[in-house]
Amino acid sequence: MAEILQKDGTWAFDGDALRLTPGRDKVVSLLRGTLGELVVPLEALAGISFERGRRAGRLRLRLRDGADPLLLATGGRLAEPHDPYRLVVEPDRYGVAEYLVDEVRTALTLDRVPADPVDAYLLPGPAVPLSVAAGDGKVSFDGERVQLEWNWKAEEAKTSVGTRTLALADIVGVEWWPSLRLQNGFLRFTVRGAPAKVPPKYDPNAVELWGFRKDPLMALVAAAVQARLPHPAAVRAEQAPLVAPAPDDGDHDVLLRRLRELGDLHRSGVLTDEEFTRAKRAVLDRM
Repeated sequence: MAEILQKDGTWAFDGDALRLTPGRDKVVSLLRGTLGELVVPLEALAGISFERGRRAGRLRLRLRDGADPLLLATGGRLAEPHDPYRLVVEPDRYGVAEYLVDEVRTALTLDRVPADPVDAYLLPGPAVPLSVAAGDGKVSFDGERVQLEWNWKAEEAKTSVGTRTLALADIVGVEWWPSLRLQNGFLRFTVRGAPAKVPPKYDPNAVELWGFRKDPLMALVAAAVQARLPHPAAVRAEQAPLVAPAPDDGDHDVLLRRLRELGDLHRSGVLTDEEFTRAKRAVLDRM
C-alpha cells in the first residue's frame, strides 16, 4: 500500500486501484468535495506524474481517453482547483509523492496496461439523484429523467415554456462550458428532434452560467448523464460504414480505391485508429 495524506486530500494505491479522497480543508473546491471519493482502477490509467514546486508540488493522474464520463463531459475544461485528478503536495512530502508515482508506474508496466483510448466507461460517474441550482435555473437528474426549472433571472423564452422534463432516451448529448472572462458558461442537453441550437440564454434545453460558486457543480450533472448515454466509441462503431468484401476476381484497382476511401474516412475522424487498422488489414489480406 502506497499512501499520501495532505490537506488537499488523500491518495492511496493498493496495486489494483487508486483511491482519491478530497480533503476537508477550506481551499478544497465545492465540486471535489461534492463528488467525494473516487476509485480509479489501474486499467483506467494512462499515466501519473509529480511536479516539484518551490512552495508546493502537484501529483497528476492522466486517464485513458473515454474512461471517465466526467472528463468526457467537461472536455478538459475543468479549472485546476476543480480537477479531482490532481493533488497539491507540501514540500515535506515530496519523497512520499515520488514513491507513490514509482509504485503506480511499476504496476502499469507489470500489468501491461495500454495508454490508448477505451470503448467503455471504466468509472461510474457521479452518483444520482443530483440537483444543482445555478445561473438561470435548477437541474435535477434521477438517472432516468432530467428536469430543468427556471428562476426569475431566466429569459421569457425559457419561462414561457415552463419546467422541462427530458427523458434520458431522448437525450443524445450533453456539454458543459465554464464561464470564461466575459463569456458566460452553460450546461446544455442535445435532444433528439429538437430544432437547431440557439444561444444558451434562450435555449430551454440549456442552463446559462455566470461564473458563480455553484457553477462547477453543473459539471457533475453533465457527467452523470454522460455516464448513462452510449459510449462515443460505440456510437462511432455503429455509424462507421461496413467494409465491403473485395470482388471475387480480386480486381486490384477496386482494392486500391477501397484503401483510399478508408484512408479518407480515417483522416476525417469517422474511423478510429483501431477500426481503420482492422479494415485496412481485411483489404490487404485480399490483395
